[in-house]
Amino acid sequence: MKALRIGRHAAVAVIAAGALALTACGSDNATNTPQSATPSAAAVKVTGTLTGIGSSAQGAAMDVWKTNFASANQGATVQYSPDGSGAGRKAILDGSAQFAGSDAYLKDEELASSKDKCGPDGALNIPVYISPIAVAFNLPDVKELKLDAATVAKIFRGQIAMWNDPAIAALNPDAKLPDLKVTPVHRSDDSGTTSNFTDYLAAAAPEAWTDKAGGIWPEALGGENAKGTSGVVKTVTDTPGAITYADDSAVSGKLGTAQIKVGSSFTKISADAAAKAVDAGKPVEGRNASDLSIKLDRTTTIEGAYPIVLVSFHVVCTTYDKKETVDLVKAFETYVVSDAGQKAAADAAKSAPLSKTLQDKALKSLESIKAKA
Repeated sequence: MKALRIGRHAAVAVIAAGALALTACGSDNATNTPQSATPSAAAVKVTGTLTGIGSSAQGAAMDVWKTNFASANQGATVQYSPDGSGAGRKAILDGSAQFAGSDAYLKDEELASSKDKCGPDGALNIPVYISPIAVAFNLPDVKELKLDAATVAKIFRGQIAMWNDPAIAALNPDAKLPDLKVTPVHRSDDSGTTSNFTDYLAAAAPEAWTDKAGGIWPEALGGENAKGTSGVVKTVTDTPGAITYADDSAVSGKLGTAQIKVGSSFTKISADAAAKAVDAGKPVEGRNASDLSIKLDRTTTIEGAYPIVLVSFHVVCTTYDKKETVDLVKAFETYVVSDAGQKAAADAAKSAPLSKTLQDKALKSLESIKAKA
């Protein structure tokens, strides 16, 4: 695997299978065992502690990223608290964290607010993690399930109360659907996963899903709730008949995942299918040239695309107080978006690696980060 190269003012950190070269200018998910990183060369190593807060969906990826990075840089530590995307965005805006993990890019008003702590150019949204959001269910005798957007919306609104409801049966004529209560489970915290899931429902099933998309679950809707990715997955695992939405990396064991109707066919959840959906997205208009916010097309009919997908970002400042912080941020984030970092995340979290185009854009954006004069 070839190492990516960037300009002389950017930090480069690439961990490959058994080799690493680094130069620098200055959870709550279930996780797999992190890959080891053996440094073979390091011209200059960064040191210090980098603090991040945010997305629980990134939990498995963050575990392997920070382990690999710390292994290559004995004097450097990355701390990450998976308290949810909303908590992460709040932390970067109030200056209590040096980066945020967020499954939703900053809103326009958040970008404007970020100038208080991040300098006149504010913060940047850098895509680091692409993953499908599973519609995960606990039905002991049903392993295959097909759903369309309207049916998913009605399930989570409480309008479909039993698993043998005619709407579900019509989509699954060969399934032995039980006479069992449907228990929808949603996130209790401000969540980027919720934001992406409700964005899909609002776009793909507007007649059934009448609430606006957002990171906080609509208060008027019923169902069970739990905090974080692991919280909703555990609740569904412990509750026959339950269903939730969660990052695919956290779904395992006895839970099934629904195929989602796209166009005239049904798409199985996978990293490749998520990547296809992201490729159909467009840049968000009116942003800084270095900002890489992506607006997804939730109503795509591209065959093989899985539209319930999140692009999770690392939100970083364009300006930090100290050069040492700039060097540390650049070095860590450069590793994260590199081929090696993306492969490590894919192995640990079933995520889809960034495309070469997105990688190159991310590296260029990281070059723009600077210290206060």
